Amino acid sequence: MKLFYYQRPDGFPNFGDRLNTWLWQRLLPNFLDEDETTIFVGIGTLINQLLPQRVSSAKKVIIFSTGVGYEQPLTTIPSHWKIYCVRGKLSAKRLGLSPDLAIADGGILVGRCFQSHLPKIYEYAYMPHIHHTKFSAPFIQKTCDAIGFKYIDPRDSIEQVLSTISQTKILLAEAMHGAIVADTLRVPWVPIVTSPRILKLKWQDWCSSVNLPYQPDHLYPLIPGYPRYGRGIQSAIAACSHWSQSLQQFPLFHSYSLEQQLMKVSQSAQPVLSSEGRIEQLSVQLEQKLAQLQQDFKH
Repeated sequence: MKLFYYQRPDGFPNFGDRLNTWLWQRLLPNFLDEDETTIFVGIGTLINQLLPQRVSSAKKVIIFSTGVGYEQPLTTIPSHWKIYCVRGKLSAKRLGLSPDLAIADGGILVGRCFQSHLPKIYEYAYMPHIHHTKFSAPFIQKTCDAIGFKYIDPRDSIEQVLSTISQTKILLAEAMHGAIVADTLRVPWVPIVTSPRILKLKWQDWCSSVNLPYQPDHLYPLIPGYPRYGRGIQSAIAACSHWSQSLQQFPLFHSYSLEQQLMKVSQSAQPVLSSEGRIEQLSVQLEQKLAQLQQDFKH
């Protein structure tokens, strides 16, 4: 059974995607290999009209905690796919699945594989979206350094990101899997939006699973190189919506530096954290699905 996960065309490693390679080998030891006749699709916003052709070599496709959101919706689930669970309620609804299959993003199982006893040494840390990192990492890091925030680069190793998040008191996250890992490691987090690249639907999907509202803080993208607009009408609409919300928070946005915006968010935002009981409940449900998967494919 071969692991399938999103790999960026530009070759940039991304924490949320690479988490697949770190997590499933620990939870499914000696289970995954290079045999493409069965493909395991795990963490990521991967279920869309393109996925069938991307896994066309497989006679059996396993969907486990995956979500919808990018590209066009998948209208028909192929008969050789086995869906054990999806990321959240929105994914289940869009795919016409039973609500019972809406559990959570597999990233919450990091808490089963990683325990840190390191002290909390960062009051705030900031983890940008991988696309924004690509264009502006030096500027973001310089800004964080100037205000005493820890900068977390989504291209860093899995262990480094996990350790840094565990040493943080409050995480400001553009990267959704930064927030997911923070939640399971019991680190309060604040969702941040700086451009239409940050997909609202997938955040709402994840938040629905842990019974939290998605109420992000919007920052105006003053960072050099930040792409303010995507391609197409939907991207333009999203950009205008973001612009409007940014203006509401920063009516004199041109006079606010990124440093000032981040400081303002840290002083006024309300960090969120799901209940420990909810995370445990979802983790157990995912573990039960993993046990079912292993039983189904027991040789």
